[in-house]
Amino acid sequence: MRMSNQGLRTQSARRREDESGLSTQLTCFLLGGAVGALAALLFAPKSGRELRGDIADATRQGVDRARDKANEYYEVSRERATELYSTASVKAGEVAGAARQAAAKRGENLSAAIDAGKRAYAEEKRRTESSNILTQAPAYEPDKS
Repeated sequence: MRMSNQGLRTQSARRREDESGLSTQLTCFLLGGAVGALAALLFAPKSGRELRGDIADATRQGVDRARDKANEYYEVSRERATELYSTASVKAGEVAGAARQAAAKRGENLSAAIDAGKRAYAEEKRRTESSNILTQAPAYEPDKS
């Protein structure tokens, strides 16, 4: 027997509906179980004082567990922050040292350039003065007598 394409589509649509119906039924079952457990606690054959004590104990245990976890996370975070701070301090020191070295090198280069400029100026001044002395020498006229 052959099934037409229409028949296959209808069959797969029904399968999807069955699967979604199953998940809905499972969800309802779990919600019903939770409501039933809550009702069992509230209507258990314990006195109100005992039930309140049980609830208070469970609450205290939950708070203690949460506090322990918070302290644990705090310690881990504090240690990690200390490590990051140390690493950042070392890196900042390295960068500052490199900047100091670069500034000192540039300062040395600048000082050398200034000194070279002063020497060149002094040399040129000396040359100019010596050439002026030679060109400004008095010219003696020959005697006409």
